[in-house]
Amino acid sequence: MLRREGLSKLTGRERYVDDLPLEDFLWGATVRSPAARGRISDIIFGDGVDWSEFVIVDHTDIPGRNAVYLMEYDQPALAPGYVRHVHEPVLLLAHPSREMARRALREVQVIVDVDPPALDFRTLPGPDLIQYGENNVLKRLSIQKGDVERALGESPIVVEGVYETGAQEHVYLETQGMLAYLDGEVLVIKGSMQCPYYVVKALKPALNRSEEEIQVIQTPTGGGFGGKEEFPSMVALHAGLLALKSRMPVKLIYDRTEDMVATTKRHPSQVRHRTGVDENGRLIAQEIEVVMDGGAYLTLTPVVLSRAIIHAAGLYHCDNVSILGRAMFTNSVPYGAFRGFGNPQAHFAVERHMDVIADRLRMDPVELRRINMIRDGQTTATGQVISDGVDRLQIVDRALALSDYERRRREHWVRNPEHRYLRRGIGMAAFYHGAGFTGSGEVMLDSRLHVEGNPDGKVQVLCASTEMGQGQVTIFTQLASDRLGYDPAEISIAEPDTHRVPDSGPTVGSRTAMVVGRLVERACDDLCRKAGVEIGAPGALVKEAIIAWHSAHPGERLLGKARYEPPPGIEWDEENYVGDAYGAFGWAAHVAEVEVDLRTYDVRVLDFVSVQDVGTVLNETLARGQVQGGVAQGISWALLEECVWKDGAMENGQLTNYIIPTSGDLPPIRVEFVEFPYEHGAQGAKGIGELPLVGAAPAVLNAVAAATGRQPTEIPLTPERLMALLANGDR
Repeated sequence: MLRREGLSKLTGRERYVDDLPLEDFLWGATVRSPAARGRISDIIFGDGVDWSEFVIVDHTDIPGRNAVYLMEYDQPALAPGYVRHVHEPVLLLAHPSREMARRALREVQVIVDVDPPALDFRTLPGPDLIQYGENNVLKRLSIQKGDVERALGESPIVVEGVYETGAQEHVYLETQGMLAYLDGEVLVIKGSMQCPYYVVKALKPALNRSEEEIQVIQTPTGGGFGGKEEFPSMVALHAGLLALKSRMPVKLIYDRTEDMVATTKRHPSQVRHRTGVDENGRLIAQEIEVVMDGGAYLTLTPVVLSRAIIHAAGLYHCDNVSILGRAMFTNSVPYGAFRGFGNPQAHFAVERHMDVIADRLRMDPVELRRINMIRDGQTTATGQVISDGVDRLQIVDRALALSDYERRRREHWVRNPEHRYLRRGIGMAAFYHGAGFTGSGEVMLDSRLHVEGNPDGKVQVLCASTEMGQGQVTIFTQLASDRLGYDPAEISIAEPDTHRVPDSGPTVGSRTAMVVGRLVERACDDLCRKAGVEIGAPGALVKEAIIAWHSAHPGERLLGKARYEPPPGIEWDEENYVGDAYGAFGWAAHVAEVEVDLRTYDVRVLDFVSVQDVGTVLNETLARGQVQGGVAQGISWALLEECVWKDGAMENGQLTNYIIPTSGDLPPIRVEFVEFPYEHGAQGAKGIGELPLVGAAPAVLNAVAAATGRQPTEIPLTPERLMALLANGDR
């Protein structure tokens, strides 16, 4: 099936929030803190503009609670007198001219009496730096299985390693943006977002309004990757405050630099592994510590840490596992949701560590993985019994075969000593990712979806899931078309509008096709039942039944409804982190081939193979695009994307000096799917969006290790870092 919104994007007809026409409106702008920590002692308004022309909002204008609520009320919408990170919002301005609004920002000086900031998440803070709980710890989590201390003591070989990952900018094509206006007494918010009901949840307490007094509508969204999960609530609240005070429509659109320096990023991490193995490479014990930089406010950090520790032991069976997770408060811009949600950090460490173990044992790293890879009937670190019937070794073997792994490796052994400055290597990573929300998360979301049969017999899917480039509109149309026997042209997907569609949960966590797509199928079945036609009847009969129903019930709505129901047998102990963390896992293997230039220390990825199990592939074109995009983002995180920090602020907040790959920097990304359907997903689908990114970085760095004989432990592996790594000893 062709992509439903593809032509409008290709031709430029798609209207994003900054394209929406307005009359008599104001441009919003945000005045931000220049310091990482301190008390605001004064705000000076310069003489370069006429301030009587401006609407100005500070924290005293907030009618409700001064907080952007998601998990806790810790992050203020506007600083009430004390700032905890650089670029923290202090004031809002609005003016009819966009240029004047931007000019006014240069005329406002926020004076901060600076206190010493905590900026290094890897070390416990001194007394003068403690600002949150015990030693600035935002969240602690742990997983315990077996007796790790005893097992390590009895292990003949213990291998240790420390692995670090940096922040990563989302670089979505469209920057953050919101429009706010009053429709009577209803505050309408339109904008670029992944989760409309998250925005409602944040606006209600801050604006002291009921859900009926707030209408949130997602406009076409130019990419998200997690960056438009929680942060749009902040932008929406700021636009709403300006609209309420001015009683005029307001547009608040970030430029690229503001978007890069002020919004959330992937959490930096440091992961320590201490692993006991026997002489044959069998894992005896895994002791793992995961530390993450949470930044100055909580956002979604506890959930990111949770997913990181659940996946930290990798897709391997081990009877004795201890995983300690800690997210630290720092005076950095808060970190937040990003594709993979902590799992890429965890898997970078464990998959690099497996190659380090293999090197220590002088063992083939592929064979080490074969020996330890989890099989049906064995348990994960949380004690979840794997019984999905997936042949994980088949996935690995297929990736090795497609990449011609053994032949290429032999060629490198012969070629590398003969070339004066080029070294080639090939590396692999095996990995997995839980689809949907962790544990009882999907139950708590209580997602709902409706399919409406219209008087003309056509149907519309009503849900809050959002299209942001990943193909959700196409997939839902396809699912409804297949279920009802309809031509796709007779099916539409409603605009995500919280006054029109039920809360089907956030568009995150690789849950859209698997979880919400299954609701589409069930709601279609319910529609058939209510229309008085058998499930699976030909589409023409379904259409006739819907038309007949409306003839018998004029003026009424015919809604097929579905509500989330957990798969049977899922049990999760949230307090002790024991049990079934996810209803389904996606499994995959990556193989990367690289060339290292010993003159420039540049790493070029020559070839990349990805074999994925995402259950049933619903739309191969879209699925292939998801994998290739995820791999590209993972390669970029591994080699190029470095956030440069100074006093808690991002110094390289422009695309001229924050480096992402062009098409010329990326290899051919060859994708193959191995299908193991999941019975509780739509047509057997599992999650796909996050999985391909998870293993890209370790596959690339394992290839660099094979090429150079060195063991890189930190990403991004920039030329400067590689030069330092190779400086010790002969090349």
